[in-house]
Amino acid sequence: MDFIQHLFDYQFLNRALIMSMVVGIVCGTVGSIIVLRGLSLMGDAMSHAVLPGVALSFVFQIPMFVGALITGMLASGFIGLISDKSKTKADAAIGISFTAFLASGVIIISLIHSATDLYHILFGNLLAVTHATFWSTLIVSLVVLALIIIFYRPLKISTFDATFSRMSGLNTTFIHYFVMLLLSLVTVASIQTVGIILVVALLITPASTAFLICKKLHTMMIVASIISIVSSIVGLYFSYIYNIPSGATIVICAFIIYLVVFALHKLNLPIKKGSVS
Repeated sequence: MDFIQHLFDYQFLNRALIMSMVVGIVCGTVGSIIVLRGLSLMGDAMSHAVLPGVALSFVFQIPMFVGALITGMLASGFIGLISDKSKTKADAAIGISFTAFLASGVIIISLIHSATDLYHILFGNLLAVTHATFWSTLIVSLVVLALIIIFYRPLKISTFDATFSRMSGLNTTFIHYFVMLLLSLVTVASIQTVGIILVVALLITPASTAFLICKKLHTMMIVASIISIVSSIVGLYFSYIYNIPSGATIVICAFIIYLVVFALHKLNLPIKKGSVS
């Protein structure tokens, strides 16, 4: 009850709650697409690749999402280039790219002597959300959700049947990089909540949980978003009560939910797996 009362008394706490719920919705939605397209490892790469962009945003005093978006798309293009134009396998290309971009970001941050910012960028600091960060995250999240709603049909078709997509005249390469764009934006939106290191967990774990119990893409998106919201709220509660890192707590909550659903599925209890379509 004290926590609920504090939500009304302290603006930083209710701001953190709203932001965690918004990020949960957008991560659950985009995460469903990422999981179904088999891009979970790409999500990990993208979350790390935006670090130099975030660091350069501090240096040049530009919006964080601008720098992160640029380096995220550069990393995506680089991965595609070296995997298509050489013998390098796709998974190796991802490993080469995200480690190089991550290392570059760490070096840039060390050169500007901002160890505190590095910690917050890597692991998040939900309880220290500023007014500007709150609104920028909200706007980015709404843009991502709007884009998914507008382009839902081509995204769905290309996710489940790439051959039919090409026969229908859809540009599958463009759609792939469009998904990478969404992934970059979601990563930026989630930095303050769970940080770059843990954002992939908020993207993949709730979506993977929803995949165990859903048969439709839109249902999977909704369930994944609900799981993300519950994880965020519960994680924020324990983070505030016990003074532990919010991002890590949120991720652990999402993992526990996955374990529960997985156990129920294996025991053949009310939850049944079906192929998502």
